[in-house]
Amino acid sequence: MRLGGCNLDCRWCDTPYTWDWKGLSDTGIPYRPAEELHAMDPADVAGRLLDFGVGLIVVSGGEPLNQRTRLEPVVRSLRGAGIAVEIETNGTVAPGAALTAAGVRFNVSPKLAHSGVAEERRIVPEVLREFTRLPGTAFKFVCATASDLEEVDALVARHSLENIWIMPRGQSPEEIGEGIRALADEVVRRKWNLSGRLHVTIWGSKRGV
Repeated sequence: MRLGGCNLDCRWCDTPYTWDWKGLSDTGIPYRPAEELHAMDPADVAGRLLDFGVGLIVVSGGEPLNQRTRLEPVVRSLRGAGIAVEIETNGTVAPGAALTAAGVRFNVSPKLAHSGVAEERRIVPEVLREFTRLPGTAFKFVCATASDLEEVDALVARHSLENIWIMPRGQSPEEIGEGIRALADEVVRRKWNLSGRLHVTIWGSKRGV
């Protein structure tokens, strides 16, 4: 499930249509919220998700935790039906008691300097500390080059982060492949995890896959 709106404006964002109404991202396209965002009642959202009949729902964005109060009843319905829920977040918004009590897993992706966002906006130490205390939290960093791993090193040490995943920046199968090859040796040396972008590798840069 993808939600709209974000409190950051990363220039390389691969889903700028969820938040970029001014053409701030590298695409330069000012998307129209009236076309991209569709308000729905939380009960209807939960019903649609349950109809998929799957065991795991991943909530992405934008920044999902910006809509925490609307998200909470959806998560309660899913968890009540025995569905696992993972929320992808940029790590700048606190998860809140209701979501943590529901047993949600968080995939936290702090942004690096190449996002073009000022550090005081993209790195919120007290929020990262909250996530480190939650079981199962993963920290994923999008890296453009192996040199970005030095910045990740500093963040991991400064904020005591564990369960580190590195994903190459890229919006085509070719970019993803080149990125993995460029990052792999240094990621392995640090004993971190390396992730591709399977949906892009299979279908390319398309929505709804």
